[in-house]
Amino acid sequence: MDDSYNPTILKGEQQQDDDIFAKVPLDPTTLGGDGSVIIMELLQRFKVRDVMKRTVIAISRETPMREAQRIMRENRISGLPVSEDGRLFGIVSVNDIINALDNGWINESCEAHMATNLVVLEAGMPLAYALRYFNNYTYGRFPVLDASRKLVGIISQRDVMRALLYELSVEIRKLERKAARGSNAVPEHASGENYFRKEFAVVHNDLGSAGRAANEIKQILKERKIDRAIARRVAVAAYELEINICIHSHGGILTFILADDTITIKAKDRGPGIADIEWACRDGTSTANDWIRSMGFGAGMGLSNSKRVSDEFDIQSEVGKFTKVTCLFKLK
Repeated sequence: MDDSYNPTILKGEQQQDDDIFAKVPLDPTTLGGDGSVIIMELLQRFKVRDVMKRTVIAISRETPMREAQRIMRENRISGLPVSEDGRLFGIVSVNDIINALDNGWINESCEAHMATNLVVLEAGMPLAYALRYFNNYTYGRFPVLDASRKLVGIISQRDVMRALLYELSVEIRKLERKAARGSNAVPEHASGENYFRKEFAVVHNDLGSAGRAANEIKQILKERKIDRAIARRVAVAAYELEINICIHSHGGILTFILADDTITIKAKDRGPGIADIEWACRDGTSTANDWIRSMGFGAGMGLSNSKRVSDEFDIQSEVGKFTKVTCLFKLK
């Protein structure tokens, strides 16, 4: 064994699990029926880079399998990325160590026995899409690369749950404070003077701008003091429809309308249209190509989520021409 070997450690900030779990209230029912919408909003708001561990223990290709075994045992981890100067070459897992022990190659280099057919996530990928990778694969953790394909982190299901639990605890406390105040103030949207309309152009495959319209709509709702529960639902629908236009169509317009008693989100795109609307509104359906999926988008069309959070939902489509979706939310 080469005792002089020191694993590469890319250091970053991270919190201890116990510190976060201790802050989570014991009664999550405080969220009421709005809990699922809050979770959807959190999954859309966060990126993989917001959740991943930035402290990465990595080994080189020449590291012996036995040394990898020792590092995993001492750090209580089930896998090690094989990386040199930030470039990811492979991963050595506990199963690889077991096979090495059984077959007598435990003293050979990791390069000869590491897994090289890897599934990786991108740091800028929405957390909602990253979760689908955990559902689609049996891996407990994924390496995270930045835009230059450099290894910048590791994400596990525990990392995701830790972040969601912490953010949910923050939301619960906000709701508790609001309930304690018992405010009966009349919201600003009770007057017709607050009518507001805005349109957002959504460009085909402009993934760098995807989500900006939804974020601006969310800010408008906050400034107008729209009820938080309603604002969350509107933001979820706006985001899903904006992403749909971006990756499933040739571009289009997202329209936001605030009236006396309702909020309306309208999405209209240019082709290709939907032949089977019922199919398109099911969970997990998608027409995105492999390139879009490789970027972390397009795992689902988002129509089912938009319908789920809306008070009224309507979709019209003509193959080869357009698709128009309307989500209505009642303020009273």
